[in-house]
Amino acid sequence: MSTYRLDTLFSPRSIAVVGASPRPGSLGLTFLKNLIQGGFTGALYPVNPHHKQIEDRPCFASIARLPETPDLVVIAVPPRNVLDVVEDAGKRGAAAAIIATAGLGYGADSMSGQVRLAARRYGLRIVGPNCIGVLSPRARMNASFAAHDAKPGDLALISQSGAVAVGLVEWAAQRQVGFSAVVSLGDKMDVDFSDCLDFFSADAGTRAILLYIESVDNAKKFMSAARAAARIKPVVVIKAGRHAQGARAAATHTGALAGSDAVYDAAFRRAGLLRVLDLDQLFSAAETLGRQKPFPGKRLALLTNGGGVGVLATDRLIDMGGTLASLSPETLEKLNAFLPPTWSQSNPVDIIGDADPARYAGALEALLADPENDAVLILNVPTAVAGAADVAAAVTEVIKRHRARGYQQKPVFAAWIGEDPDSARVFEEARIPHFATEADAVRGFLQLVRYREAQTELMETPDNLPHDFSPDPEMARAIVAGVLAQNRHWLNPLEVNALLKAYDIPTAPVTLAKTPDEAARAAQPILAEGGTVAVKILSSDIVHKSDIGGVKLDLTTEEAVRKATADIFERAARLRPDASITGVTVQPMVRRVKARELIAGLADDPSFGPVVVFGRGGTAVEVINDRALALPPLDLKLANDLIARTRVSRRLKAYRDVPAADEWAIALTLVKLAQLAADVPEIRELDINPLLADHTGVIAVDARVLVAPEVRKGSGHPRFAVRPYPKEWERTITLRNGRKAFVRPVRPEDEEEFKRFFEKITPEDLRLRFFAPVRDFSHTFLARLTQLDYARAIAFVAFDEETGGMMGAVRVHADANHETGEYGILLRSDLKGLGLGWTLMRLMIEWAKVEGLHEVEGQVLRENSTMLDMCRNLGFSIKIDPDDPELRIVKLPIAAIDEPGKLAETA
Repeated sequence: MSTYRLDTLFSPRSIAVVGASPRPGSLGLTFLKNLIQGGFTGALYPVNPHHKQIEDRPCFASIARLPETPDLVVIAVPPRNVLDVVEDAGKRGAAAAIIATAGLGYGADSMSGQVRLAARRYGLRIVGPNCIGVLSPRARMNASFAAHDAKPGDLALISQSGAVAVGLVEWAAQRQVGFSAVVSLGDKMDVDFSDCLDFFSADAGTRAILLYIESVDNAKKFMSAARAAARIKPVVVIKAGRHAQGARAAATHTGALAGSDAVYDAAFRRAGLLRVLDLDQLFSAAETLGRQKPFPGKRLALLTNGGGVGVLATDRLIDMGGTLASLSPETLEKLNAFLPPTWSQSNPVDIIGDADPARYAGALEALLADPENDAVLILNVPTAVAGAADVAAAVTEVIKRHRARGYQQKPVFAAWIGEDPDSARVFEEARIPHFATEADAVRGFLQLVRYREAQTELMETPDNLPHDFSPDPEMARAIVAGVLAQNRHWLNPLEVNALLKAYDIPTAPVTLAKTPDEAARAAQPILAEGGTVAVKILSSDIVHKSDIGGVKLDLTTEEAVRKATADIFERAARLRPDASITGVTVQPMVRRVKARELIAGLADDPSFGPVVVFGRGGTAVEVINDRALALPPLDLKLANDLIARTRVSRRLKAYRDVPAADEWAIALTLVKLAQLAADVPEIRELDINPLLADHTGVIAVDARVLVAPEVRKGSGHPRFAVRPYPKEWERTITLRNGRKAFVRPVRPEDEEEFKRFFEKITPEDLRLRFFAPVRDFSHTFLARLTQLDYARAIAFVAFDEETGGMMGAVRVHADANHETGEYGILLRSDLKGLGLGWTLMRLMIEWAKVEGLHEVEGQVLRENSTMLDMCRNLGFSIKIDPDDPELRIVKLPIAAIDEPGKLAETA
């Protein structure tokens, strides 16, 4: 339901507290008192059939007896009464309810399941159950049983834990940090993280969002909302249970490496969220984000009156991956002019222990003017020479003057060791992030740096995939279907080999032999060329071959192969008499002396579905535990990022007499595996170990694949948390002049195509499309057009089949509730009148129909008669925009359209 009625939840005009009671310590009384003391200005109704008055307010016997329909209902009654209250609230037409009651159980047959169904029936939004409530300072609403109210501000806190929410509110109250809202989700019966992310990402009063997560129930919904929110404002997340064991035992190395927390980490990274590890770091993030906007650059200048604390800050900065700024010659000259000769002469700028406020102020002025740094951290160790509060006041005045000059504001952080209340008050009034230790201050600085870097990475354009990569998904599906038809779950080596070949992943050839003599004959060509042979047992019942001695390596003669095969058969019959033996596989031993042993594969997470795993391979992969995870689908940039997050990535570079491994080939292999996961949902685990990589490329030496039946529903992968590229929407069209065009969904790597496309659009056509002259097609602008979340938006791009040039594009972006889509269309100025616009519009409408949107709408300039005529003929209604008479609002009800493909015929 996403943001439906959430505006009423956070800004209600009237509230009913059901279960209000005069009994001290009761939840009902606590909620009522907090609402009164918080200054809620709307109507407030206690509801309890056993009382006539509570807190000098008339008390009503039921919701039905209230003089008006409450916007929000707070429910603090025993579990047995919750369902009746929800039914009453729904029948009365209330918009939202907060259920503080715990103990409703779990599952469809529980009280919780019944309450959820009842709320859905009436469109009643539920926060909870088992939560402390909601605080909305801008509405002066403390609908919670927290000990203190939250101060108004621009941080939104969404917490699964009520204790964490209360703790952060208490901490913030001491630090003068305010909130736009605090939401305790509890058991997330209805309103969840995704709904709140969608709401607060669009909320002008919220500058950053803080999340405390224990679990995510709907990974697809969460990823879509998180990716959308993180592109708009900072989202900081702390995830509890980092070291909890996975939900099941894994069958492969990749499965074992893909622990639950590692998958969450991959999901947060893919969404662009800033993850912190504990409450201290979350507090640091709240301190920083509450007072400082993200900024460009990462070079930090340190100003201190204590050399030791400056060195400690430098160590922390380097340990955490930060960059220590240098000092420009001009800045050195300025500092030498007024600092004592014993100052440090470098960064950290140690102005000596007897530094007074004036010395601090002068040094800060010089550092703020220095182009060699991007931010300044001021450190102060209390001395008897100068009061800490006096120094705080002096540097604050410098910062205020700097801000008043109208230049780009350079961020300043403060760490007053053993922070005193007077200094804290000075910094809080000036909205300067301040910390009690140098480590916290450095962490706060780097959190903003990493957030900005993550945003930059999200907007980077990936390399194009090679044109000759054309996988054969039908062959792969046929292989897997054949295995499942035999009620098997493991592919045998021959099937694995064929599966990888279907996706152009290099593998060592495999031959099946059913007798020792057949094995010897299969080995003969390999041995004749000077190679050696590996023989392995082939049995669907024996997964771990080495456990029974079912693997023989480095065989150099036909007789050795014959003898090894016979030995394998004998051992299998003796140790696993129950096993069905198909034969043995004969493979050449792959010798690449300077190759690196890697592992690459797919694992399956119960929450987020398939994940791609990469790391250092070999027999001790779990012990070494050098791995990184990513959610598919992948492009080459994401694949290279995945590689770079492992320690083994350093060994891929050239060293001594070992040439660099072909990292492009490794990245491409990861992209291929991700595509395989998208095309064949039945694959549960895939393990290539080792994947040998050297300067000549990669080769899969050994691989295992586990499959299970999958119910396919609609388009795309049923379990992908991030919707993959919708290949099913590709098609070839014929224009009125016989010209053919290939139409497909946009890809992130299309940025250069868009740039060339815009060069062929007249300034007038650009003005009609964007409602203003457009001259600068920046990377950021183009990235927004090409990097889409296919779960919420689509853009269809038409390419000339002869020249390959881009001809036009149409896009539609669904709202957070997935009800209304806003569209836009632009054609090359020299290609009008060929029917391309009609075709793209029909395709866009067809997508909206398939996606279940209720309506498509757009804005068109009054003078754009061509677009208005087309909209009119397609069935759009056209009305004057009440906010701008020069604009027309065009709307098309999608539900009334039976066959979008026939729209052009009726136009």
